[in-house]
Amino acid sequence: MSDKTTPRAEARQRRRRRSDGERSRGAILAQATRLATVEGLQGLSIGRLADAVEMSKSGLYSHFGSKKELQLAAIETAEAIFADRVTDPAAGAASAQERLRRLVDGYLGYIAADTFPGGCFFASALAEVDMQPGPVRDRLVAFLADWVDGLARAVRDAQAEGSIGGDEDPDQLAFEIEASLFLANAQYVVMRTSQPLERARRAIDRRLDAISVR
Repeated sequence: MSDKTTPRAEARQRRRRRSDGERSRGAILAQATRLATVEGLQGLSIGRLADAVEMSKSGLYSHFGSKKELQLAAIETAEAIFADRVTDPAAGAASAQERLRRLVDGYLGYIAADTFPGGCFFASALAEVDMQPGPVRDRLVAFLADWVDGLARAVRDAQAEGSIGGDEDPDQLAFEIEASLFLANAQYVVMRTSQPLERARRAIDRRLDAISVR
């Protein structure tokens, strides 16, 4: 049997290379983020993603040079999705307390919409890499800190506006809100019912109503 590539095989290879080149980086990363919440960031390899998007490994390497680069790009994509679904819509609120409530509603809506099959991308990824130092963990930890700081900042702004009592500890309240959201996400992933999301909303609404200045 000849070792030479047949014209038909060469044509197939050219078509595959062209298809790989035409496939957008954004579409690849959208699949990567979904895959990461089910199989984990460590399972997010060039080979595994190539299979999932039906690309050659060489085609995928043209977008990402390493597994770590792929993981960091997936995190960046997940951050953009989170901003689009949760933080950006809240930014236009008329008041700080409304912004805080919109952040809560946005997060719960992000979970309820099954944005990712494994629930919140960041909750899933942090649970996986929390004891694995490195740039991937650092990026995820920074995201969590920014998110919780954003909740606390909304509380401080509401206090400055006079809609939340000044004796309330903003960092403590942000912690309590995030704890409710975190548990809601974890239970939703297991139960696939709206009950934990509704419980979290009621718990947070009750807490905010109690400290609101009338």
